[in-house]
Amino acid sequence: MLKKPRWLRAKLPAGPEYHAVNELVETNKLHTVCKSAQCPNMGECWKRGTATLMILGNVCTRSCGFCAIQTGRPTELDIGEPARVADAVAKMGLKHAVITSVARDDLKDGGASVWAATVRAIRHRNPNTAVEVLIPDFQGRNHHLDIVLEAKPDILNHNVETVERLQRPVRKTASYQQSLNVLRHAKSKGFTTKSGIMLGLGETKEEIETCLKDMRDAGIDIITIGQYLQPTQKHLPLERWVTPEEFEHWKSFGLEIGFGVVESAPLVRSSYHAEEQSDRYAPRNVSVKSA
Repeated sequence: MLKKPRWLRAKLPAGPEYHAVNELVETNKLHTVCKSAQCPNMGECWKRGTATLMILGNVCTRSCGFCAIQTGRPTELDIGEPARVADAVAKMGLKHAVITSVARDDLKDGGASVWAATVRAIRHRNPNTAVEVLIPDFQGRNHHLDIVLEAKPDILNHNVETVERLQRPVRKTASYQQSLNVLRHAKSKGFTTKSGIMLGLGETKEEIETCLKDMRDAGIDIITIGQYLQPTQKHLPLERWVTPEEFEHWKSFGLEIGFGVVESAPLVRSSYHAEEQSDRYAPRNVSVKSA
């Protein structure tokens, strides 16, 4: 495994704020992508009193080559979860809540109804909180995606993850065009859309340029670009460390081709500083067309 460079040092989890978030998550019997996906920013974000809550359990039906989340046959379908998520959002005092989930291909609607119930529960309990949803692709079924859109999240986030050539090893059961179509469909309904990619998996400069252009052509408004970190020896190997200077280049390139906001740095992840991103792009609780 390549030696980690100095610019990838993350803050260790510590402090009263961190422990308060940890206790809140455990008390409400919730999952976070911060822990399940081994996010390097957990110490910083939890110290700021924020966490990305993960619904529909912590076992994913997919086995992506980059992801640390446990894979298997899920057993959880908790109808009380939306209310507990809304309660946690209220107790954290979040102005901008980011909710994600594992893929639940075992469910008839891919978990879309639980997604919608969660957004509505947050809205009811926290009417001034913006809601960002980081969703799976629902196997490309727009009628399931529409169930989520009907709950009117403020930002619809779905990650493309990598360039087209590397999709199969990185996401065995997903598709580049299918992900772009998910985002394109949400945009056609009037939603603010967001996506992200990782660098360091063997992509070329030309492939990154093409990917960013494809994402912009799909109408995506906000993008995140970060460094791939290999969770374990069983996951896809890291090909290279991308320098902060290269990340700055891709930020400039993304802004030049028309993205509203580009977050590009080694430790950037989908929900990293999400509140600041939405503040720079769009007002709270924008009205959107009915899905």
